[in-house]
Amino acid sequence: MALSKLQRRTRIKYRIRKIISGTATKPRLSVYRSNKEIYAQLVNDVDGATIASVSSRNKDIKASTKQEAAAAVGKSIAELATKAGVESVAFDRNGYLYHGRVKVLAEAAREAGLKF
Repeated sequence: MALSKLQRRTRIKYRIRKIISGTATKPRLSVYRSNKEIYAQLVNDVDGATIASVSSRNKDIKASTKQEAAAAVGKSIAELATKAGVESVAFDRNGYLYHGRVKVLAEAAREAGLKF
């Protein structure tokens, strides 16, 4: 029997999370993509704490397209990470394919100075 899109993404997500875990020095950059918005957060899994979070719903992020919003979120999360003293992260694509808005967010974060 074929899996639904959500079941498939959940299966991929758990496979990724078996390997990737965030620490205080190298947190996990988790990306969530809804139909309208995109969210990113830096997570320290050891303490169970969120270090920083940004979404395309924030008032300071102005974008006309979803791709531009993803790029702005990537740039913003990288700036917050450097303020928090984080320079390298483990990228968690959360079961989404690495293309489109997820890829744009990742590349914008890299350009803004995050290493992963």
